[in-house]
Amino acid sequence: MRVRIAPGILSHSDSFPENPLPSPIQKFRQQLQAGRVALGPMVTLSDPSITEALAGSVDFLWYDLEHTAIGLESLKAHLIAARAGQVPALVRVPSGAIAWIKRALDIGADGIILPRVYGPGEVREFVSACRYPPEGTRGFGPHRPADYGRNMNAAFTVQANKDVFVVVQIETLEAVQTLDEILKVPGVDSIVIGPMDLSASMGLLGQLDHPRVKETIQSIVKRTRAAGIFAAIGLGTNAAPVAQAMRDGVHWAMCGSDYNYLIQFADRLYAEIRK
Repeated sequence: MRVRIAPGILSHSDSFPENPLPSPIQKFRQQLQAGRVALGPMVTLSDPSITEALAGSVDFLWYDLEHTAIGLESLKAHLIAARAGQVPALVRVPSGAIAWIKRALDIGADGIILPRVYGPGEVREFVSACRYPPEGTRGFGPHRPADYGRNMNAAFTVQANKDVFVVVQIETLEAVQTLDEILKVPGVDSIVIGPMDLSASMGLLGQLDHPRVKETIQSIVKRTRAAGIFAAIGLGTNAAPVAQAMRDGVHWAMCGSDYNYLIQFADRLYAEIRK
């Protein structure tokens, strides 16, 4: 049966309240502020079914454009699936180039992660590129975030500046040495530690249990928290290091990746059966 609606009773703009519930990234911020550690994986595979399947089990998804073959078309499909699953989508871009930042944000990324930071200067440029004037220098051309042009107004830019989750990754000794200055850059929402590259920069590649590496990670977390900024870390699929990072005080942790989960579960299951 077709339902007829009398003219003038409902319109596209006033039939339902706009944004009646917090967006995924707003809920993510609330979770961190409440002291509930957020856990999620890195997504490395192009199929958006990965996002759809994982959305009900995670607190966030980290899409890696730095080390994987994921392109912008595949990323957009993932971001659509993430929004449908109401899970925040953080995108690690390959570099701080404006072209990467603006395109990731304009197709709907909730947050942007800048890898391999060295000092406060590049962080200032990165933060500025993530927010619209007067807070930053982001060029105006949103598509999905502005409902394909329906919400292109001043209120949109204010909310976009407030919501975008800006993350810089500490994985070099140079960044550790300039961390206090990096933490003073206005607009940085979170610091995420990259333990593998950090250990490599210390001449201890992969030795995450080495006392010097552990002390450096703990120092980064402590200094980040003292600055009132969310601390995070990227780790693998072993529970013990993540639990230790939580005890050290991280607010969120990336725990392995989609292919890690596939391989490790398959290996464990088949080994158990073959016994």
